[in-house]
Amino acid sequence: MSDKSTQGSRLTRREFLKAGTWGFCTMGLTGISACTRERNNQNTPTPQTARKGFIRAIPSPWFTKLENYRVRCELCPRQCELARRERAVCRVRENRDGVGYTLVYGNPLLLQEDPVERKPFFHVMPGSWALSVATVGCNLSCKFCEAWDMALVEPEEVHSYDMLPEKLIAHVQAANVPAISFAFTEPVVYYEYMEAVASLAKEAGLLNLVHTAGYIRPEPLKALVKNLDAVNVDLKSFDPVFYREVVGGELEPVLATLKLLKEAGIHIEITNILIPTLNDDPEGIGRMCQWIARELGTDIPVHFARFYPLYKLSNLPQTPVSTLDRARSIALNEGLKFVYIARVTGHEGENTFCPGCREVVIKRMGFVIDEMHLDKGKCSYCGTEIPGIWA
Repeated sequence: MSDKSTQGSRLTRREFLKAGTWGFCTMGLTGISACTRERNNQNTPTPQTARKGFIRAIPSPWFTKLENYRVRCELCPRQCELARRERAVCRVRENRDGVGYTLVYGNPLLLQEDPVERKPFFHVMPGSWALSVATVGCNLSCKFCEAWDMALVEPEEVHSYDMLPEKLIAHVQAANVPAISFAFTEPVVYYEYMEAVASLAKEAGLLNLVHTAGYIRPEPLKALVKNLDAVNVDLKSFDPVFYREVVGGELEPVLATLKLLKEAGIHIEITNILIPTLNDDPEGIGRMCQWIARELGTDIPVHFARFYPLYKLSNLPQTPVSTLDRARSIALNEGLKFVYIARVTGHEGENTFCPGCREVVIKRMGFVIDEMHLDKGKCSYCGTEIPGIWA
């Protein structure tokens, strides 16, 4: 970026989406810039041009036909029943004359290289990069949504790329990164696209990483997991009332998603954004950690993330570091072995500690790996195995 662009002329995310270009530095969700890596010119992907509005819509098998040309979407717990020309809550699934369509297949609005630590994945190939993919749309309505201008808008409002699965895989290979990350908006709503891309990525030897709210029905999730390697689930609270009033969904389907992922042998990490006065109650945090330890195991990495005022909760303060420290202490006392603090650069909670000898085996500074003391997934000091995907 030019000197001018780094001195107060940064694009907002909405300006970036309207610009329709890719390959320059974009602002991170917490104000930390994540730039496209320097690469050998021979491997640089061909620049893509985005255009506003629909690119394509295709029929989806995840609809059930009902009477009078109505259809029911079977992807998420909402199971939206749609009349002709009606769209689901997610904005990207539509009934066209009695046939359910996805409106975002091959139409990502974001293609961006990021460190895997940004997802956040702290136990997946530390220091590596992934190409992040996202379309418009979300099946929840979080009042603290960090990507509301991508997730909570209509497809007609944004610029998108024409990037069918085969073309996207070629793009990732040209970028010379080992993984695809379905993140930033909600991957469940572009399920058909994610499924096709993930299948091709698996064949090509690429990792498939997903960051999701986990609001999906068991049947489509079971069909998808065979191609997934790691999933970070936003467990937004352990309070059903919070889910209904602040998230716009239900807690139980998210817990079911986590248990299904565990049964399928997928590497899981969990993110919990702590919002002052809404979901930072120590008792609730304790119950959540007890459930994680009991149902998923004590090896599951948990990230307590700092809330920053935005969207419909801009009146609340950012999360005090003391609140994050308290949550981390609660989790450790409940037996969780890998508990992190996110979005507080330089905090010791960014580091991975060996549960055997308590030495730092991965030292981080934000998204940067400062030191790593692992030998084939084991602590270099005492030989304790650290769960994750290390190669």
